Amino acid sequence: MEYKKYPERTPLNIVSIPFIYMMIVPSVILHIFLEIYHTVCFPLYGIPYLKTRDYIKIDRHRLKYLNPVEKLNCMYCGYVNGLFHYASMVAAMTEHYWCGIKHEKKKGFQPPEHHKDYPEFGDKEAFRRKYVNKS
Repeated sequence: MEYKKYPERTPLNIVSIPFIYMMIVPSVILHIFLEIYHTVCFPLYGIPYLKTRDYIKIDRHRLKYLNPVEKLNCMYCGYVNGLFHYASMVAAMTEHYWCGIKHEKKKGFQPPEHHKDYPEFGDKEAFRRKYVNKS
């Protein structure tokens, strides 16, 4: 809750509230479509099903020392940040199934952790060893 350190920013923080909370609509839409995809496709691909509750955690609103606005903000952040983490894991598992090759190395690009065991970009032999020459 870094904002508490800067009380002089309160008017600017208030102005930003609608922009923060309007993101709930696309987040819920993302969640609906993500869940449809996850439920239909993962069993078809033989990918283990992820439990949403392992990623979305809404619990900080029970803290007695938070005021009602802080509790609401914590619920919102728990949902949206958890949803994005969940979506990232669904995407990572999909990428692992369909696109298991590292990206070309470019300055500033931060490859995801799940790329560590992928063949290098442009390494045809490593690609064949990992995926093509399986019996």
